[in-house]
Order: sequence, then structure tokens, then C-alpha cells
Amino acid sequence: MAFDDLYQEIILDHYKRPRNSVDLSALPSEYAHENPTCGDSLKLVVESDDDGRIESVKFDGTGCAISMASASMMTDLLRGKTRSEAYDIAAQFTGVMRGERQVSELEEYGDLAALGGVAQFPLRIKCATLAWHAFERSAPLD
Repeated sequence: MAFDDLYQEIILDHYKRPRNSVDLSALPSEYAHENPTCGDSLKLVVESDDDGRIESVKFDGTGCAISMASASMMTDLLRGKTRSEAYDIAAQFTGVMRGERQVSELEEYGDLAALGGVAQFPLRIKCATLAWHAFERSAPLD
């Protein structure tokens, strides 16, 4: 299997079997985060313990394979991190997507590295970063 094929498989796996995807339809519309250019939409809930460490990140959404896979990967990756650590990872990921950082920086984050190639497709960057921007709005740093 070629390297690109492996990354494609990882993205499709997260899209078809999203981690931490739950029904959040009962949440009010202000929980919705949308990408108006393509119709991707998701709701996100971040739960933290008393020390501010992220216990869980759950999402409910519809959209393309990239946006849903990115949300799935993010929910797994941020569990157990402090909000500060999670914000650092979000900044690193969005920096890679904007071309401000090297794609190789994502290699330390497992499956997330599969999204590195998205940075070459400007129209898909909003898809890949939707969940990350939703996280930043849903779990502000104090």
C-alpha cells in the first residue's frame, strides 16, 4: 500500500466510523459551528475535570469526509490534555493548514498527520479546521 493510500484509508476510517460522535441535536443552535462555503456543520461539547484537563470532546455533525475525519481525530487527540496543551495543538494544526508551519510537525499526532496534505488544497482547509475552530470557541482559555 502506498503512503498516500494509507493516509486516505485513515481519513475514510474516521469518516465512516467517527470517534466520539454522539447525538447532540438537543443542544441549542448557538452550539452549531458551520462552514458556509460547503455546508459542513457540527456541534461540539468539551468536558473538563476540576483541574482543567479535558475529559472528553464529543461532536455531532454532517459534512465532507475531511471535516468529519478531522473532528473525529481531534476528539481522540485532545482527551487528557490541559486546555493550554490543546490550544497549542490547535494552533499547530491550523498553522500547518495555513502554510505557516511544516506538515512534518503533525507526525507526532498519529492519525492527524493524514490531514497534512489538505494544506495543498485551499478550498478544503476550512473543512479540516472547522472542528478546531469550534474547539477554540467552545473551550476558551481563562
